[in-house]
Amino acid sequence: MKFFVDTADVDAIRELADLGMADGVTTNPSLIMKSGRDILEVTREICGIVDGPVSAEVVATEAPAMIEEGKKLAKIAPNIAIKVPLTWDGLKACKALSGEGHMVNVTLCFSAAQAILAAKAGASFVSPFLGRLDDINLDGLQLIADIRAIYDNYGFKTEILAASIRSVNHVTEAAKIGADVATCPPQVLKAMAAHPLTDKGLATFMADWEKTGQKIL
Repeated sequence: MKFFVDTADVDAIRELADLGMADGVTTNPSLIMKSGRDILEVTREICGIVDGPVSAEVVATEAPAMIEEGKKLAKIAPNIAIKVPLTWDGLKACKALSGEGHMVNVTLCFSAAQAILAAKAGASFVSPFLGRLDDINLDGLQLIADIRAIYDNYGFKTEILAASIRSVNHVTEAAKIGADVATCPPQVLKAMAAHPLTDKGLATFMADWEKTGQKIL
């Protein structure tokens, strides 16, 4: 499974990239707002930190304007994935942009039917939102499973990018189901390293080592 970092915080991205934990980055208007920086400036900096896809989202809602915004964003760096919403106009923009050789991430996917359309339109990635489905008492992980089955049935090349990740469990379950990518906030990726038995075992080892009176350095 590939890990994308869901943030526009360049310090957090750099830390994870240095550890080999950032295969790409996803941003959106809300994350750009939190960064407090110009979208073109911060996106360019992120593209210089990671080699993999960096999703930059259009803000237009009609296809012609989405396409023009997408082309402008694509000029930032070769690893830009243009992010468009899963609307009819978004699908039109996806078809046009992917037809010109651009990576496209179709976002805000909430049904398997939508995911089929994204693949047919040439999306590089489709982003089903697990957490937001869970919020309304629907099964976000089941959506991942449904999309995986459909894509495998027909050999669609679009990668499933599990988004709206809220927990470590979301990541591990999405990996078991076969999501190609999980895009996570930095704190979720870091939480994957935590386990109370690891902490307990380390505390025991350190206490025993202290009793030996030895030093390695």
